Amino acid sequence: MTDGKSGRDARHQARMQRKKALIDERIAAAQAARGVLLVNTGNGKGKSSAAFGVVARALGHGLRVAVIQFVKSRSDTGEEAFYRRFPELVDWHVMGEGFTWETQDRARDAAAARAAWDTARGYLADPDYGLVVLDEMTYAFKYGWLSLDEVLPALAIRPPLQHVIVTGRAAPDGLLAAADTVSEVTLVKHAFQAGVPAMPGLEF
Repeated sequence: MTDGKSGRDARHQARMQRKKALIDERIAAAQAARGVLLVNTGNGKGKSSAAFGVVARALGHGLRVAVIQFVKSRSDTGEEAFYRRFPELVDWHVMGEGFTWETQDRARDAAAARAAWDTARGYLADPDYGLVVLDEMTYAFKYGWLSLDEVLPALAIRPPLQHVIVTGRAAPDGLLAAADTVSEVTLVKHAFQAGVPAMPGLEF
């Protein structure tokens, strides 16, 4: 019994040593420190929440942050209320007109997206900002309010150390190709399907 356990322990240690050697090699090779473009997409809950978690991480490292929300119109969210406590570090812009099925006005939605992009471009050109979050921007591509042809060049020439996070469903292929990191959030189940409304502190 003891010999069997000792053998398992020894095999485990050997596997972990090999794994550590591989990981250490990859870490040593990762020397290109630069700004990263992340895309959080998919049909599941948590794309924006993940981005706002990175905002907290960025603030912990003393980075200035800008958040531009392309679709959301409400200003009673917990994340906005919290981050507005740090006006010297976080610029927060709620620039959407609400869900498209509520506005039912394509021209109005397109104008709001254009205004949000004009605001975003200012931050994407400012090296004082270490992180820019373009929340729910993918819908601007889906509905044709903005084109990748104008957005991707601005992302490409942003300050070298500036990180950008784009969130939203149905991210277009061109954006995925340009991104450094892509996370797809998959819906398994959601409380709303069981009749639970959006709960403060969890959904907003």
